[in-house]
Amino acid sequence: MRDAHPIEREVGMAYYASGSDGTGGTLRESPEDFRVRELEAFDTQPADAPTGDYPWLVVRATLRRWDTNDFAREFANSVGMSRERVTWAGTKDRHAVTTQLFAVRDLDADQVPEIRDADIEVVGRAGRGLEFGDLAGNAFEIVVREPENPEQADAVADDLAGFAGGDVGAPNFFGQQRFGSKRPVTHEVGLAILRNDWEAAAMAYLGAPTEHEPEDSQAAREYVEDTRDWTGALEEFPQRLRYERTMLHELADGGSFRDAVETFPSNLQRLFVNAAQSYAFNRILSERMDRGLPFHEPVAGDVVWFADSDADAAIAQPDSSREQRVTESRVDVMARHCERGRAFVTAPLVGTDTEFADGEPGDITRSVLDDLDLAPADFDLPGDWSSEGTRRAILLRPDLTVSHDPLTFEFALPSGSYATVVLREFLKSSPLDL
Repeated sequence: MRDAHPIEREVGMAYYASGSDGTGGTLRESPEDFRVRELEAFDTQPADAPTGDYPWLVVRATLRRWDTNDFAREFANSVGMSRERVTWAGTKDRHAVTTQLFAVRDLDADQVPEIRDADIEVVGRAGRGLEFGDLAGNAFEIVVREPENPEQADAVADDLAGFAGGDVGAPNFFGQQRFGSKRPVTHEVGLAILRNDWEAAAMAYLGAPTEHEPEDSQAAREYVEDTRDWTGALEEFPQRLRYERTMLHELADGGSFRDAVETFPSNLQRLFVNAAQSYAFNRILSERMDRGLPFHEPVAGDVVWFADSDADAAIAQPDSSREQRVTESRVDVMARHCERGRAFVTAPLVGTDTEFADGEPGDITRSVLDDLDLAPADFDLPGDWSSEGTRRAILLRPDLTVSHDPLTFEFALPSGSYATVVLREFLKSSPLDL
């Protein structure tokens, strides 16, 4: 274990699980260096199924340099509909070649548009749109360019095998992109919302310049922090910062800070609170590492979820309906289940329904929430801001293949987990290079 990069520490990832030096290098030199393919878990009917029963058209799109939200907006605009009628199961990064499903309400197969840098094929029809949870996982093929010490991949893999009790494993952190790679503020917005401080939420998004963004963006954020002149800020903010500009228009027209934050699409509104949950989760995992508690097996007090018996063995996932609280007398039995991939140690994504673990794991969660001035009841908010919470496995076990010339990593992860969380252990580069 060693200290993480300072930028990662800002989002709760305090450590690397591996102590060895990394390979160095960069990701995404070209989109083709970072390929992501959804492992689909969504049933469809034939494309000519009756639209009355199956109003959603499902398409598979292979995208190059498209953020998922931006592509959905472009698709909707191309066919003259609201973006809210385009749904998907997982958000992908624009600096990649990605293959994923989209479901579009009330669209015929012959109405699918042609969109630049996108290959779109019709899959079929469905009775509902896609939701988070309809995705089993993602398969990755990732090339590392210009690694300084590619031979270090083996040493890191050995470290991670020791950390995970046999096979390569890594803490199941939420990756940097969950919070914003160059400007990690989404969790700060979410924390302010949970504290009912809408001014702080709005200003966390509009202000808070960082040295890693373009100079004109930094200057615009400094201007709005110094002046609170919303109309003047519209002259300062670049056109590319469209979410900020929409917020500024709302404020310039006399809207409240809450009104400004609620100009975001509903899925992004949820993302703010989800990012706050993710930050707390990362802090909980970091504290567990700091205390030297294992990730691959439970200690007394842990909450374990058994594996989903219907999941693909390559991307085993926990089943939330099969929960076991680990007592002192059951530690050894549950450790064997975890060793065989039949169960997973979990930590909470805190929400209104969160019940704390017992023993030291519960103490860790309470200490993190106390430090953040949060409680489960704070997530009882109206509309899209509310969250009941859930739990999440604390360990990733990717079925990893490493090849050289060029240094390439191939693996699959369950939905909701981040490839960069695995690769950060191997590269130990700045998050800005991931």
